Amino acid sequence: MDWMAAVERLRSRAEAGVLVTIAVVRGHSPREAGAKMVVGAHETWGSVGGGNLEATAIERARDMLAACATEPTMFTARLSDREPVAHGVQCCGGEVTLLLEPLAVRPSVAIFGVGHVGLELARILARHTLELHLVDSRAEQLSDEVLAVLDDAVARIHTHHVLMLPELVLAELPVGSHVLVMTHDHAEDAALIDAALRTSHLGSIGLIGSEAKWSRFRAKLAEEGHDEQSIARIVTPIGITDLQGKEPATIAVSVAASLLREFERAARSRVSPLTHSEPAPAPGRQP
Repeated sequence: MDWMAAVERLRSRAEAGVLVTIAVVRGHSPREAGAKMVVGAHETWGSVGGGNLEATAIERARDMLAACATEPTMFTARLSDREPVAHGVQCCGGEVTLLLEPLAVRPSVAIFGVGHVGLELARILARHTLELHLVDSRAEQLSDEVLAVLDDAVARIHTHHVLMLPELVLAELPVGSHVLVMTHDHAEDAALIDAALRTSHLGSIGLIGSEAKWSRFRAKLAEEGHDEQSIARIVTPIGITDLQGKEPATIAVSVAASLLREFERAARSRVSPLTHSEPAPAPGRQP
């Protein structure tokens, strides 16, 4: 597997990693400048030359993972039998400088319902480095014309048109994905909320709607067998509660601000927003 495929594998699993690159070679070395490997918590892909050089790079990379490092680092190794080593002698005679770059876990957000609010929210979130999943049972809401406003996105956009049972998408989302339910159909919302509570790997679950809507949903969820602790995972109302505007753009700002605040809080505590054990305050507000 090449290094780009390895990075994609880590991202699909919502796992952090480190990209190791041979930056400079002086003299003889097992690999050329530009050779790369990817180091995960339990696996590696590719090679920067084997032996003590590679073992040291893996060790340092995993130290970075353990420390949740966010800044790249470099080190130089001399491939000489006179150098102190921890993992065996390499006597190629050259000198190699390695660059170690953290591959952070990208936050993942899934918006179920790309209507007026959902699209405005997507426009804001698309300006940030994250995995953005847009799900709708209406094909026209995911058309190239509608989503043209996201053409300059920084986020990676994933679209899911699911005519029936959009809740099946939940199982495909990365670990810790933040889910926002705001479809055009309350029956669809109810099915999604029920399914989200039965999907163990999700992060926060937010529902947009009125108090009356939530009262009905709460009763239905209890009838479906969800206990109070499980139901309490649903965040509604969602977003910044003291921002009262009902315009789609205002609601979207409230939703996005709440999410970004959670991502920053998680970063400050050196815990990935995708693997945080507490349900995050989900973003959004009631129209």
